[in-house]
Amino acid sequence: MERDTEALWNCAHAERAALARDLASLPGEAWRGPTLCGNWNVEEVTAHLTAAASVGQWRWIRSMVLAGFRPGVHNQRRLEECLGSTPAGTLQEFRAVIGSTVAPSSHIAAYLGEVVVHAQDIRYPLHLPARPGLEALLPVAEFFAARNFTVPSRDNGAGLRLVAADAPFEVGAGPEVRGSLLGLVMCLAGRPAYLEELEGPGVALLRERITRVEN
Repeated sequence: MERDTEALWNCAHAERAALARDLASLPGEAWRGPTLCGNWNVEEVTAHLTAAASVGQWRWIRSMVLAGFRPGVHNQRRLEECLGSTPAGTLQEFRAVIGSTVAPSSHIAAYLGEVVVHAQDIRYPLHLPARPGLEALLPVAEFFAARNFTVPSRDNGAGLRLVAADAPFEVGAGPEVRGSLLGLVMCLAGRPAYLEELEGPGVALLRERITRVEN
């Protein structure tokens, strides 16, 4: 389904604002806590989201060239630019890009997906109850199921029937995986923690794929 660009950006802005509200309530030590995003802590994931909303096409190309086309090096350099001297400073930097429409390409659903997934990367270990709205999750789920971009989401869901129990989302053919739309999105993005929200005969294959990638 073709999604309106303005609507996608509005969702991204709303999800950034919701995350900023959650971050504002964190005690200082929580900013050094783990996330679902590899070795990055809460402050580093926040800075990464700031960087992602600050780098347009040409700056992204230049950064990737200087990083030797190594995305990990590019991401680390850009997030370090967006770290404040304190967690409060890092949060201030993030708040400044809440309304940003800067992105390296026209794949807005993918960049909305960055916000959705990384927000949950932060919230899950902290047991924060906020969850993205379905209006944000649906275009991300559709994009993730259709193609690989920053994550191998299409490969993770290949040969499976993905069915959301809480939204009008059904794609694919094969053993069924059913559950929350958030659970489907996060598992397509390679986050095994969200397998607990899914059920069905296809879960074992999905688990094998995303835990293998994780390791």
